[in-house]
Amino acid sequence: MRDIIERLKRLPGPDTAAATAAAERQAQLTKPPHSLGRLESLAAWLAAWQGRHPPRLERVRIAVFAGNHGVVARGVSAYPAEVTAQMVANFRAGGAAINQLARAMGAELVVVPLALERPTADFTQAPAISEAELHEALDAGAATVDAGLDLLCVGEMGIGNTTVAAALAAALFGGKGADWAGRGTGVDDAGLVRKAAAVDAALAKHGAALADPLEALRCVGGRELAAIAGAVLRAREQRIPVVLDGFVATAAAAVLGKAQAKALDHCLAGHRSAEAAHARLLDQLALKPLLDLGMRLGEGSGAAVAVGILRAAVATHTGMATFAEAGVSDKDK
Repeated sequence: MRDIIERLKRLPGPDTAAATAAAERQAQLTKPPHSLGRLESLAAWLAAWQGRHPPRLERVRIAVFAGNHGVVARGVSAYPAEVTAQMVANFRAGGAAINQLARAMGAELVVVPLALERPTADFTQAPAISEAELHEALDAGAATVDAGLDLLCVGEMGIGNTTVAAALAAALFGGKGADWAGRGTGVDDAGLVRKAAAVDAALAKHGAALADPLEALRCVGGRELAAIAGAVLRAREQRIPVVLDGFVATAAAAVLGKAQAKALDHCLAGHRSAEAAHARLLDQLALKPLLDLGMRLGEGSGAAVAVGILRAAVATHTGMATFAEAGVSDKDK
């Protein structure tokens, strides 16, 4: 774990010169000051984390990580575990929602299944994964991040992983299973009770070990969550801005935010999921979501839709004329 901790201590910050250049251009564009609202700050955010002005979105990648979970045997999902592999096949065949959204948003889709034939351990009985498996998953996530990317979106697929995200959120921020467990794939009331009970059992089983965010990821997380954390960390090291998808992806990234202050400054919440605890988790991380469309699919779908907003921010920032170019009088003239 020491290597990860040292990497977190050496994270680069934003490029302030690029952010300043973006702000200066915004002030000259043919519009009243701040009239494009959040689109203006998004353009500056992209410039700062891409380390250049103007920002661009030519190479956008959506990385979807898939994993299976032993806790599914406790009846915490409305779907059986084999659906994870079936959905990975659907992604590869181009038949899922994320395939259509990636195409519509001009983004490359990368799907990474992680040992689907070997579900994690039931975290109510033992740590979900070993330290070696944790590092393997972190590395798998990092491997999806190329230095030339303009933007990375992270998402997941894994039957049972909203239970895992609930346990991880509780470990990181406190609370009980009932505070963090939601309907996920659509469990009934009895299923919701089982989810909350599984989270509480995991918290009791692992106890003080959960005070360490990386150990919490190992004990109550899973391979796809660790891969997301690895991708987000590598993106920060290469100054690539990141869009997080829903509850599961945000819980995975939260491990880094708890381990090191400001570790998620290069991340944007693509949307607020309909999964009940996502809003609470975003509040804990001080992340303001771009969209709230009642989505709870996962797959990176909410992050993908948010790419359209970012493209609008870049288009207006780079394509609009300045007052001088357009021959339009500024308000101070």
